[in-house]
Amino acid sequence: MAEVARYGLTDSSLISDIASARTYFGNRTAILVETVKLRRKAAAKFAHAADWLFTDDALQQATAEPVARHRARRLAGAVVHDATCSIGTELAALRHSASFTLGSDTDPVRLAMAGHNLGLDGPAVALCRADALRPVTGNAVVLVDPARRSGTRRRFDPRAYLPPLDELLDVLRHREFAVKCAPGIDFTIVGQMGFDGEIEVTSLGGSVREACLWSRGLGGGGVRRRATMLDTGEQIDNTAPDDCGVAAAGRWIVDPDGAVVRAGLVRHYAVRHGLWQLDPDIAYLSGDHLPDGVRGFEVLEILAFSERHLRQALSARDVGSVEILVRGVDVDPDALRARMRLRGSMQATVVITRLGAGAASRATAFLCRPSR
Repeated sequence: MAEVARYGLTDSSLISDIASARTYFGNRTAILVETVKLRRKAAAKFAHAADWLFTDDALQQATAEPVARHRARRLAGAVVHDATCSIGTELAALRHSASFTLGSDTDPVRLAMAGHNLGLDGPAVALCRADALRPVTGNAVVLVDPARRSGTRRRFDPRAYLPPLDELLDVLRHREFAVKCAPGIDFTIVGQMGFDGEIEVTSLGGSVREACLWSRGLGGGGVRRRATMLDTGEQIDNTAPDDCGVAAAGRWIVDPDGAVVRAGLVRHYAVRHGLWQLDPDIAYLSGDHLPDGVRGFEVLEILAFSERHLRQALSARDVGSVEILVRGVDVDPDALRARMRLRGSMQATVVITRLGAGAASRATAFLCRPSR
């Protein structure tokens, strides 16, 4: 592994690197090269990936380290059974906060990888081969991360997860549990499956990473939806006030974090930060002051949206590079940007959205200066 790690393994050098490695390692070359490439790819998710073992599928589904640490903090002091432990990424965080951890999986290869990965440092973790649909623990909190991929294809229907979400919730109905799901999961379908706990939507690095289902005993306080933004450390839930107003744009436009939007907490977020909605059905917010740590867009000009008017406005301000944000209108930002044919030297952001309802609705463009 150390020898193969010295190769560049770039698109331009891969063929020659593999040929060179094959003279030393023969038919082991393919797995050595794959492991080195996966370790390099894993560095974006994990701080200590240099010596871990991965499969491509396992790495794609593995929880990013900051997200796993956040979940481990919520489970601090508990006895936790990770019933789909795979290569051990959740267990690596849990073993430092839970009172006891057990990992299980049906795949013996991934269990062997987990044993290797978790044996590199930190407290020992018990591992066994078991099916998540046939519980091998009694009072432990059960953590499950159902497979949502089959090769390169995603499974969007939660009943097609492995194990299927409906069967899993039925097995766990008398247990405390946390089930990691795709961020785009249909909350209505989850409710139809009988789930009545908390749905936590978590974002990291500017993107929504997951929706985690927490059993009612692990939620508490009447929380049914929660947005957790790990970049800022902010959390907001459905128990917060949501009586925000709707008004014309102020000095700033704010596009709330994706976790807030996905969790349906835009109004709650607006009230917390002294903002208001531009339209009751659109997630863009506005205010005269920008919340600390939040990227916003200072409104310079407002115009009825048309490509001709927008091109003229951008040209008049010598704009040559433009970021285009869209909600509620059928506009492809990349295609529109290309059609603008901008030649200026300045940068700007254009927010395009539909305001109003029915015959009174109108597409509006806000020409803005981004805060950063």
